[in-house]
Amino acid sequence: MGLDYARRIVVITSIGFCVRKGWIVLEWFKKIQYNSPVVLTFAFLSFGVLLLHWVTAGTTTRLLFSVYPCSWGDPLGYIRLFGHVLGHADFDHYAGNMLLFLLIGPILEEKYGSNKLLLMIALVALITGLVDVLFMNVILLGASGIVFMAIILVSAVSAGEGRIPLTFIIVVGVYIGKEIVDGILVQDSISHLTHIIGGVCGGGFGVLFKKRSKHLD
Repeated sequence: MGLDYARRIVVITSIGFCVRKGWIVLEWFKKIQYNSPVVLTFAFLSFGVLLLHWVTAGTTTRLLFSVYPCSWGDPLGYIRLFGHVLGHADFDHYAGNMLLFLLIGPILEEKYGSNKLLLMIALVALITGLVDVLFMNVILLGASGIVFMAIILVSAVSAGEGRIPLTFIIVVGVYIGKEIVDGILVQDSISHLTHIIGGVCGGGFGVLFKKRSKHLD
């Protein structure tokens, strides 16, 4: 009987310990903030698309999450015009884009708001998708155009009225210049034109929103 009582004490103590630890973990999770909805959702969706890519041996990526010349009568082609920015060839491709976007994106979302950032992502996706369909004969996928847009745009965040930050000039010169040179001299599978388009869009968005905020003031 004494042994049974001891076992009950051990069980009750163990349950109490687990409940206490579970409560501590729950309180810790409550402190986690979904601080950048558009950026985080984009990253999670892209990872989900990558999982589908693995499960379906690339079929979903080919049908929905990469863009390439096709008939305008293909209804999936219109989805691909936007969906290609969510597709990635492998985890290294995904990680390379998402680590930069998760680092830079929240700054932009805080500065411009979720709606404007989502609009910018959609416009870059559409423009790069249309350029690929109309002028390039390649399969395009990945968020690199979005990332380049974010890199150029974030460098202009600190711009004052009537002033151009030196960091903005350096970033534009280094990134856009490198992509132009690589596009001419380097033969690889990277779409340098997409990077350039993303960067140009980022610079354009920075100027546009700066002018609009000045008019509102």
